[in-house]
Amino acid sequence: MASICSVPKAVLAAYDLATRPVAFPQPKERQAALAHDPDTYLDAADQQRDTIGSNNWVIAPSRTATGRPILANDPHREHSVPSLRYIVGLNAPGLSVIGAGEPALPGISIGHNGTIAFGLTIFNVDQEDLYVYELNPQNPNQYRYGNGWEDMRIVHETEQVKGEGDREIELKFTRHGPVIHVDEGNKRAFAVRSIWFEPGTSAYFGSSDYMTAKDWNGFLAAMRRWGAPSENQVYADTRGNIGWVAAGKTPRRVNYDGLMPVPGDGRYDWQGFLSLDDLPKAYQPKQGFLATANQMNLPPDYPISERKVGFEWADSARWQRIVEVLQANSKVTLADAMDLQNDDTAMLGRRLVKLLQPLTSDDANVKKGLELLRPWDARDAADSAAAALFEVWIANHLGPTLLKTTAPKAVGLIAPEASSISAIVAYLESPDAALGADPAAARDQILCESLGAAVADVAGKLGDDARPGAGAACMLPSSTTR
Repeated sequence: MASICSVPKAVLAAYDLATRPVAFPQPKERQAALAHDPDTYLDAADQQRDTIGSNNWVIAPSRTATGRPILANDPHREHSVPSLRYIVGLNAPGLSVIGAGEPALPGISIGHNGTIAFGLTIFNVDQEDLYVYELNPQNPNQYRYGNGWEDMRIVHETEQVKGEGDREIELKFTRHGPVIHVDEGNKRAFAVRSIWFEPGTSAYFGSSDYMTAKDWNGFLAAMRRWGAPSENQVYADTRGNIGWVAAGKTPRRVNYDGLMPVPGDGRYDWQGFLSLDDLPKAYQPKQGFLATANQMNLPPDYPISERKVGFEWADSARWQRIVEVLQANSKVTLADAMDLQNDDTAMLGRRLVKLLQPLTSDDANVKKGLELLRPWDARDAADSAAAALFEVWIANHLGPTLLKTTAPKAVGLIAPEASSISAIVAYLESPDAALGADPAAARDQILCESLGAAVADVAGKLGDDARPGAGAACMLPSSTTR
């Protein structure tokens, strides 16, 4: 059997098609997608992802101006029709709850019922695995499992296609999940096992369970039945209690971590699921507040090797800013919480501006960039030319320029938006021998070169006028607090 790491592009194309936002491609691109041509489709389609995350925090009465707890939730989402969130009030005998729900689900995910309040952000549990199967040379509908061959389940469906005749579709399933690709040449099949195929994992449906809870124990009881998506659930009640719990159906992987494809022959099956008691939580914290922003928030003593929850987390800059603001204010008001939801401080901007302070250049674009960014307050204000420059710089220029120096052959393979800005900034703060004999000097050259390119880029889009209000606003993203 060929290496399980040799995953055909068609497998990635299926994942990409399943996870991308709705798009309206040109006819040629549409036909490529329908024909499942991974090379054409992946090259033609816009690969950018929405990387905006969510924020929430809950503050104990001891740190608020009113002596009552405050719970705030900010679920950043791209615009869509219908909206993913909508405000609704539900009132019936024994039920009174108001907040944000889902268009297709009978529940309130973020809100309060007059006694408790609740909010959520994504807690990045790895809830899927890619399985690779050896196919029976004598029967392509059988795959190796244990010491023998197991039959795939085959389903035939008829799909209507506008402007064309009906299509007959054959769907194949292994014991783990749907087959998303068959590599006939190597006699291999690929299937996905996902939490989402388990009973009780309809997205956010668990909110219909906790919206009638009256205390922390009732809230936890509902969390024990929460399926998907995996969430940081924050809690507050009218008695002044606050808490946080990570909830979501989590595979128990014993002899592997889920980061790579694995054989589907039975050696890497899930051994049930972690319980809520296996996941982290906090109640009545000493610091008087809790906050989450999709960052890695497993406690330092959490047994990661035993409970392989997940390995991919959002940058921690949003969480760092929330903590910074809450720690500095011992009497938080509702207005303060609202201001924090609209905070435009770029935490990574602070760090990059610090690196720029000692730099000089005779290049006109670099000089202009330094003049704009060195005095910048690291706020992504709508009328700030420096903010517009910073966003374009880190989105399109800094990462590729660093990559060109350290790994030039990879420049054309990695899209700018796929780079981790946090990792780039951390590396530039502590450059190593990968940048040559004088890492600091090479780092400074990367900063200047990429900054100069960003200045030219912004000038081409907005013009040369860098005064406040001269066009910078159109360059800013919909949400910041990096």
